[in-house]
Amino acid sequence: MNSLTSCLRFAAFGFVGFVMIFPSIAGAVPLVFSVGGNNTPASIQTTVDNFRSALGDPNNGNNPGPLNSGRREINWDGGGQATTVSPTPFNAFQNIRGPLFTTAGTGFVQAPLSGLATTFNNATYATIFSTFSDPRLFSPIGSNITDATFSIPGTNGLVPGTVSAFGAVFTDVDLANTTSIQYFDLTGASLGTFFVPAGVVPSGSLSFLGVSFTTERIGRVRITNGNAAPGPNDGGAIDVVLLDDLIFAEPRAIPEASAVLLLGLGFFGLSTAVFCRRDSNRP
Repeated sequence: MNSLTSCLRFAAFGFVGFVMIFPSIAGAVPLVFSVGGNNTPASIQTTVDNFRSALGDPNNGNNPGPLNSGRREINWDGGGQATTVSPTPFNAFQNIRGPLFTTAGTGFVQAPLSGLATTFNNATYATIFSTFSDPRLFSPIGSNITDATFSIPGTNGLVPGTVSAFGAVFTDVDLANTTSIQYFDLTGASLGTFFVPAGVVPSGSLSFLGVSFTTERIGRVRITNGNAAPGPNDGGAIDVVLLDDLIFAEPRAIPEASAVLLLGLGFFGLSTAVFCRRDSNRP
């Protein structure tokens, strides 16, 4: 085999290998934290704290990014005992913490238990839910699905971001395999749907689910609360679930795909040149 043929064959096989390997540089390797507890925060606290530790300190609060470490949290309690109804998209936390929330329903509510009973015209809501952090919970209105996307805090949503981990506290998960968080990468491809474990008491239980990815970046999450939107009817096969604290990794800027591709192509080109030079020097 002459040097030119050998060089061309190396280049062809190398390029095919690069094309096959490049899309799988980041393979989803999830680390799951989940627990179904009773109606006391202590019943899920250890798992929540383990998830926080995996994400790292500090809790960055409202500090503007980009930041290279830490996490963000939302507990909905800044409004005290007030009931706050907001339209969709809900951007109150976008500039200070990063997420933008949307729903197919009419909007969202942040409220104490009594406010939830009034908002959804269901007196039982004052007693069948519990809080992980007092006094307010969070819920979409007219839907049981919440989508969240991310941007760099401090940029008013102008700089899109991704996170490596996302978790949430849920209350009154009664049925298995209904409440879930689905994670998506930047292309919209699903990284997996993970179900929230049911609580261990029949009313007001607290559950937690958090997933951390070691390589993939999360561009969007879809939170499905139970199997029905909150409203005046609840019971039997209907499982209405509400949200409390959200905990997620610090949003990071999206790297330029072209830069990553060029780096890979540069490495491939350098390897080909080295091989061809060595092959041409052989007797």
